[in-house]
Amino acid sequence: MFSPIHDDQGRPKAIADIAYADLEQLRELDEGYALEFKRSLSPTVAKKLPKIIASFANSAGGWLVIGIADDDHALTPVPRLAADYSQIIGELCRRHITPAPRIEVRFLPDPAQSDQGVVIIQVLEGDFPPYIADGVVDVREGSTSGPAASSALVELYGKATRRRLEVERFCRRTVFYALPDTPLFNLYLFRMGRRAAEAPSRDEVNQHVEAMRTAFARGRLAGRVHHAHDSLIFSVPTRDDPRVPHSAIELFGDESVKLSVPAVLVGPEDYEQALSALGLAMKDPAPANPACPATDAPTDRLRIMSAADTLARVTRMAAVIDRYMRERNIPWQQYAVAYELENLAGVVLWSEEPLYLDYVRARGPLFCATTDCLSRVRYLDDGGHDSFRARQFAGSHFFEACGLPLGSPDARDNDLVDALLRGAHGAARNHIARANENAPKR
Repeated sequence: MFSPIHDDQGRPKAIADIAYADLEQLRELDEGYALEFKRSLSPTVAKKLPKIIASFANSAGGWLVIGIADDDHALTPVPRLAADYSQIIGELCRRHITPAPRIEVRFLPDPAQSDQGVVIIQVLEGDFPPYIADGVVDVREGSTSGPAASSALVELYGKATRRRLEVERFCRRTVFYALPDTPLFNLYLFRMGRRAAEAPSRDEVNQHVEAMRTAFARGRLAGRVHHAHDSLIFSVPTRDDPRVPHSAIELFGDESVKLSVPAVLVGPEDYEQALSALGLAMKDPAPANPACPATDAPTDRLRIMSAADTLARVTRMAAVIDRYMRERNIPWQQYAVAYELENLAGVVLWSEEPLYLDYVRARGPLFCATTDCLSRVRYLDDGGHDSFRARQFAGSHFFEACGLPLGSPDARDNDLVDALLRGAHGAARNHIARANENAPKR
């Protein structure tokens, strides 16, 4: 995306990297399609602000700098306020623009006088236009903003439709697993406001790799990186066969992410115990009968999934994504999120928690009662998801996928969720302890 500030090599600077001294570069620039200056945040400017921001979002994005004169481009620092400028401008957008556009706001203090400075607002190109400010759809017209013509409105609605289809296509991406029908819990994080044509440089790819390796290390997980044609796949290595099912994070050039976590199925030694505790009895396959089609015989064993081990794996891997986002300083508002069940249809949830066994006796065992499906896509760009975490989202929706209602008014449902989470936390601690025991000594 366009940036009015560049580094010594001429590369555009991100808003987080801009220093006060860099503002001198703006003296050589004129206002235009993606850049506008305002001398101060006067009541008149504050009234116009939603219209300007919406017009940038409806066009190709842009920058608004408050504290620079629009005639001679001289620095005219504005006072540092008690309230944060990002909160003030964000509230203006939420009150006057629908839907809320994605913006980033920084106050750059004057090194010589820290109680004043310049406000920089970066408006990202909108993914779901039109953005309507006080009932009007404005677009950029040269260096100003104006109402969109009917043809522009058609194009804006078409752009939103294409973006939704793009998100849906991304959420069908899959990572290779050698074993057929591997049951998977998939988490999709699609980064908004980026274009496929904006391929990352080699240096940027290396930064992504280093940040993900750091995230794995902080989670006490070993990580192996595979270079795919358009992505990087970070997987947890297994001892013998690298194709054995285990968790994988696929990272794309625009920093969209897909997490794939294989369910942990109960092994032969615990299978009969789980069946008995769940009150289930599986019959052996019927003998072959020429008069009956083979499909009439119950040839498949019931698949039983360990709630503690699977959820521990899901939340540990999702926590790696959380750490990566913090390492890269990427706000959650830039993402659309969904989860998917793959080959999990009919898999029964198993836990030794007494509350779960009581729940089973009263209501029957929980299991995935649907075929492969994608959840509703949630868009986090409305300004209300500062506290979003991949770990929390994946953990809670894992239970939803297994048939436990989220936010149920029934106290037994909520108590069961708490009990299963405690079991998962214990399993995660055991996994870490075993990994430390098996780690090679230095």
